[in-house]
Amino acid sequence: MPESPLHAAADDGTVPGFGIDAIHAAARRLTGHVVRTPLLNSPMLDDLVGARVLVKAECLQLTGSFKVRGALNALLTLDEEVRHAGIVAYSAGNHGQGVAAAARLAGCPAVIVMPNTAPRIKVDNCRWWGAETVLYDPRTEDREEAARKIIEERGMTLIPPFDDPRVMAGQGTVGLEIAEQARELGLTPDTVLVNCSGGGLAAGVITALDHAFPGLANHIVEPAGFDKMARSLAAGRVCANPHPPGGLMDAISGPVAGARPLAVLRHYDVTGLTATDEEALAAMATAHRLLKLVVEPGAAASLAALLSGKVDVRGKVVALVASGGNVDPAVYREALAG
Repeated sequence: MPESPLHAAADDGTVPGFGIDAIHAAARRLTGHVVRTPLLNSPMLDDLVGARVLVKAECLQLTGSFKVRGALNALLTLDEEVRHAGIVAYSAGNHGQGVAAAARLAGCPAVIVMPNTAPRIKVDNCRWWGAETVLYDPRTEDREEAARKIIEERGMTLIPPFDDPRVMAGQGTVGLEIAEQARELGLTPDTVLVNCSGGGLAAGVITALDHAFPGLANHIVEPAGFDKMARSLAAGRVCANPHPPGGLMDAISGPVAGARPLAVLRHYDVTGLTATDEEALAAMATAHRLLKLVVEPGAAASLAALLSGKVDVRGKVVALVASGGNVDPAVYREALAG
């Protein structure tokens, strides 16, 4: 039986094919294809939490989410013949949009397997990029099995949402940019908060920032009651959520933590934090008021944890990622009305 990615990792948390060199290679590969999103600051937000807060606005990224970075990096590493056959992804929405956009940029077909509970805007956006969408019922069907069937029938290649070194490296370019932009501002971050589902973004960003600023206080933020990565870190093995969540933070509510991201995050002194739907909605309203950003609930989790005092950052320089902005209008109205 082959080793699991977690057991295959070295004692220092390294994963084959992933690391700071792979992140730099991904940055070179993605140059000219993705947006170097701004690192925003609001003196009013700083005053609110008593810290200098740097918000990486990945909600302004192509497709409205950081996910296109990892998807395109993985796609660009495939042989031309494999690309021509097409790619498959399973996703709650943002990874699907990233894969759909990457496929269009590379000129290859794509099929996105999505839950029938995914926000309409995310389904529509996948279709706009030219991808075929296949919907499944998360209560009775398994997304990986649905994707596997398509791969076997059509000879396509899977682009995983997070448990893949190429995807993790692509997401790590967010961290590279944060480091570059912070230095341009003459600032050295003390603390980083990263929204976390499978862990690809968290592993990539924390790896990149730790290389630039050793000794950072690293935090991941998950939906309250569905903190599978924090439980995985505590247990030293991959954990799953107990059942499909029904809350608003669909972007970070995947069913299981990634083995490779877990192997990387175990190397760092990572603290797991959580945010409630109500805290996420309040953070969305704050992002709108103080940063003029449209942020979806899951993407607002780190800001929510910061605003609700889940971590003491007084007098510090804090970096966080507003990871996506694909929110249904009704949910956004609810956030602003609160």
